[in-house]
Amino acid sequence: MSYENLAGRTAVVTGAASGIGEAVAVLLAAQGAKVALLARRRERLDALVEKIRANGGQALAVVADVTDDGSVDAAVERIHAAYGTVDLVVNSAGVMLPNPVDDRRIDEWRRMIDTNVTGVLRVTGAFTADLVGAAAEGRPADLVNISSIGAHIVFPNYAVYGATKAAITHLSETLRAEFGPRDVRVTNIEPGFTATELAQHIDSDGLREQVDGMLEAVGSLSSEEVADVVAYVGSRPRHVNLRQIMVLPTRQA
Repeated sequence: MSYENLAGRTAVVTGAASGIGEAVAVLLAAQGAKVALLARRRERLDALVEKIRANGGQALAVVADVTDDGSVDAAVERIHAAYGTVDLVVNSAGVMLPNPVDDRRIDEWRRMIDTNVTGVLRVTGAFTADLVGAAAEGRPADLVNISSIGAHIVFPNYAVYGATKAAITHLSETLRAEFGPRDVRVTNIEPGFTATELAQHIDSDGLREQVDGMLEAVGSLSSEEVADVVAYVGSRPRHVNLRQIMVLPTRQA
């Protein structure tokens, strides 16, 4: 499928080493965007850049940790030096660590909040001036946040993960009130069950089996199918903002 208005864009995609972030980066590059890939795993990023370039795309591997101020600041400098200002930011980095609240896994709570919420804020803040500047020049400018159906639907043992995604959904709404009047579009995408690495982080055999059972019963989206939604959002005429999209496997209630 071909998308209008993506060729010539300059994009930053966090969580680009795997899953939705990787799929988004590949698709945007295939459509003619220059894509800066942010993640912590250098080998995965380097392999992805090689793949994109082999297919004629432009990509830059930027090893960065969205939970670290200095790391994000250094990433911004590198991206600006290589590509100039950015007009499309996709916040895809995230972690899901389910456990009962009774377990008091404060380390997990902190990691999810730091990555899923503060990380999004950190990256958004770092590129706000770029997005506002691009819009002021009459170019499309997009902030796309990957939230989750977990922002709305309660899953036992996923209280903190769901809370972080609810925060992103609400944050996206309020950011749109700040950015919309300056012609910067803000889109919140809430996928349902999606085949990514998130489930591999689960350290409970019982909870992992529960996830496997749900996926077997309901099915899942591919990362590429979610990436298709991101590309569609960014390809609309600049006065059209698809503010919130919930995308689910057909059998998921």
